Amino acid sequence: MINFSYTIWILILPFFMFLLLGLAGHKLFKAKLSGLLGTGGLGIITILSYITAYRYFFVTGKIEGAFQKITAVNITWLQFTDKLHIDMGVLLDPISVMMLVVITTVSLMVHIYSLGYMKGEKGFERFFSFLSLFSFSMLGLVLATNIFQMYIFWELVGVSSFLLIGFYYQKPSAVRASKKAFIVTRFADLGFLIGILILSFNTKTFDFITLTNPTGTAILQGTGIGFLGLSIMTWSMIFVFMGGVGKSAMFPFHIWLPDAMEGPTPVSALIHAATMVVAGVYLVARMFPIYAISAPVALHVVAYVGAFSSLFAAIIACTQTDIKRVLAYSTMSQIGMMMCALGVASYGGEEGLGYMASMFHLFTHAMFKALLFLGAGAIIHAVHSNYMTDMGGLRKYLPITHITFLIACLTIAGIPPFSAFFSKDEILTAAFHSNKILFGVEYAVAGLTAFYMFRLYFNIFWGKDTQYHHTPHEAPATMTIPLILLAIASLFTGFIPFNKLVTSDSKVLESGLEMMIAIPSVLIGLLGIGIAYVMYRKETSIPDRLATTFKYGYKWAYNKFYIDELYLFVTKKIIFRYIAQPVAWFDRHIVDGTMNAIATVTQVISFRIRGFQSGQLQKYAFVFITGVIMLAIFFIYLWK
Repeated sequence: MINFSYTIWILILPFFMFLLLGLAGHKLFKAKLSGLLGTGGLGIITILSYITAYRYFFVTGKIEGAFQKITAVNITWLQFTDKLHIDMGVLLDPISVMMLVVITTVSLMVHIYSLGYMKGEKGFERFFSFLSLFSFSMLGLVLATNIFQMYIFWELVGVSSFLLIGFYYQKPSAVRASKKAFIVTRFADLGFLIGILILSFNTKTFDFITLTNPTGTAILQGTGIGFLGLSIMTWSMIFVFMGGVGKSAMFPFHIWLPDAMEGPTPVSALIHAATMVVAGVYLVARMFPIYAISAPVALHVVAYVGAFSSLFAAIIACTQTDIKRVLAYSTMSQIGMMMCALGVASYGGEEGLGYMASMFHLFTHAMFKALLFLGAGAIIHAVHSNYMTDMGGLRKYLPITHITFLIACLTIAGIPPFSAFFSKDEILTAAFHSNKILFGVEYAVAGLTAFYMFRLYFNIFWGKDTQYHHTPHEAPATMTIPLILLAIASLFTGFIPFNKLVTSDSKVLESGLEMMIAIPSVLIGLLGIGIAYVMYRKETSIPDRLATTFKYGYKWAYNKFYIDELYLFVTKKIIFRYIAQPVAWFDRHIVDGTMNAIATVTQVISFRIRGFQSGQLQKYAFVFITGVIMLAIFFIYLWK
């Protein structure tokens, strides 16, 4: 057995870089050197991750035809009982090793890209320090040996994303966005914590290997009838999923995601491509044996929430004009597809196709979505605007960005031979064999995805020939090299045999293209591209006429179905007015009033009797003699 204890350095190095750059970066190093140090540290972590992936998948081999869960490092942190304790360590299995590759690859591309994009920014060292903290948090989350360690790093991801989204702290909108993301995800994380407590109470363990052992005793605990006809295990898994809904920006906790675009564009790529938003998908995948065996009702919730979120976000994306918000809703839609795929899967065998498809799409999505966001950053860098209305004809000025962005658009549209064609086809196949309604939803989402992405592409690079104030120019090499590398990854990662590497039971899953599903999925993608071509390849009046014809539908979609306004109404008009204000009145008048009354009475009495402590002997003698006389009168009266 290979010794994987060196993997602890994958966690130590980014934390060390966070401390070094955060505490001393601006004092000891020049800005450029701080960026190079942060990037170099992430480069070392990436190499270690690739070595780990190679050794795990291709050297250690399988035992009885399945990849094993390896606890590379484990230290007991808090001991409650002989069985119940919280450990800190490193767990290697197919999904954690896969996530190592995903996180470090995208993070490294973001680090390199940021050297050019953030050049000259105030707080350059602080930015790279926050990137290191984010990488440390995500890596600690995916390598966790137990669910409580995951929760600790889960919250660290929330803190670091708060810092990155609010990087431009002088900008009020950025501050509001960071607070919104932090607060919304806190509500969801409360559900996650409740789920952890219920789960650990029933199983008497936090350990992932024990919890997810399909033949163990822990997985069968609390499966009897519980509250409202659902078992305790089902309730715990629904609450755990609530945390995933918040972190992955699923409906109804999705409202923080578009506002998170206020952070620098590399942050958007890091959060929305392969790290923060897929944490929820990873959480469900990590707990999948429990969902599939002990809580199938909770798995149905995962499927339907995912499917609804994917369709809901795709419709909104068709109407947005801020290119980063289009990509944000695209992320929500794609994550919804991954959740739906997990929801229609079962544990083991061919029925586990949805699990493999979800992880496969997570991997390919990381590459093409990072490419899209970094490409958007190069476009914004060139024209100094986020809005499609200020763009057009940029293919002549940004040739590298144009080609790489087109590759990403073709990939997400599911056009062969690009990677998402293979992963999305597996999702559609899994849904088709499990639930025809969910298949129909995801099939429609595939068409909408192709439409809104090529609406974005044609508006930016074709469309009207915009007269720019300054001639746009291609981004520097530090920004274009990551685009080229991610474009190559988007093209070839679809050929990775995921069915042999990452499956629900860690065994080989026989799967392949089903032409009866693959051909229609390509056709609907081409249909979406064709409609976008007609409407946006050249400047026409068709979009305005359609917006006028479907006035109310367009208005609702453009305004994100007024979900934000609904939240504001509930919080301000109901919670604040009818709950917060009465509580505040009670606190101010009853609680504070009682304390103030006690203080006033004490002060008045003290003022009245202060003369007894004057220090004058004659007054003390007067009080003494008076007291003696009163006692004498009392006893004389008593003896009568």
